[in-house]
Amino acid sequence: MTSQTKSRPNACTAAFTDVGVAGRRLRIGQWHADAGGTAPGMPPLVILGGIGMNIEMLEPLAHRMPRRHLISVDMPGIGKSPDPIFPYTIAQIALTLASLFDRMHIDQVDVLGISWGGAVAQQFAFQHRARIRRLILASTSSGNVMMPAGAAMMNHLLDPKEYTVEAALRRNLAMVYNGGGAGQVSLNAATAPSPLGYTYQVAAFAGWTSAGFLPLLSLPVLVMADNEDQFIPVSNAHFLHNAIPGSRIELSDGGGHLFMLTQPERFAQAVGDFLD
Repeated sequence: MTSQTKSRPNACTAAFTDVGVAGRRLRIGQWHADAGGTAPGMPPLVILGGIGMNIEMLEPLAHRMPRRHLISVDMPGIGKSPDPIFPYTIAQIALTLASLFDRMHIDQVDVLGISWGGAVAQQFAFQHRARIRRLILASTSSGNVMMPAGAAMMNHLLDPKEYTVEAALRRNLAMVYNGGGAGQVSLNAATAPSPLGYTYQVAAFAGWTSAGFLPLLSLPVLVMADNEDQFIPVSNAHFLHNAIPGSRIELSDGGGHLFMLTQPERFAQAVGDFLD
């Protein structure tokens, strides 16, 4: 396990570690590792980003949650994690996370899943119920039974060349992530995923659904979405909320797909209130 910390002004403030776990090499980012939350024994909050999202893009959230130990992961072939050797499933990534938490001596976590990361979060909650205290699902869906975005946006999503070349990445992420939002997501921290990493992420999601086990989730769940999300329509949030017993739903306006980054103050407040 090797470690380095970025401390340049305006740079990502996470402490980064490269970890070998479950046959994979993953880059882990942690913020506020000494923070104990707002209550004794508060577990870390694990943030699982969207498709192609590297850890550095989460800095606006980390900056607004200084009292929480935050953990995030560059998925295989994303950010600075090396390419996967073989294709993987969402269930395999959930198992990998459980092994990672064993390696880090973490017994229990809260989980925030954003977009693609919401699929992993749902799967982890189903497979490892005893290890998750609270679950937040933001801008996400139940997988291959989701209500899709428009045809033009889906065509962009399914073309790896549109996301793995730096210039095309910034152009298309601006369209996808800012889609419907009045505020703009800064893409200065975005790093193009590798073609293999991006393709395997798309394939893993395409072959997965949570529809069959959502009614079995028995933990506090907050579903969050934005009414102007053009990438994952808000109807998907209503589906999750109706399928998960006892879940709460909170909707925003004008934030677009990554409303948690266009409206970070509001989002961080809502997450903190739920976790507390």
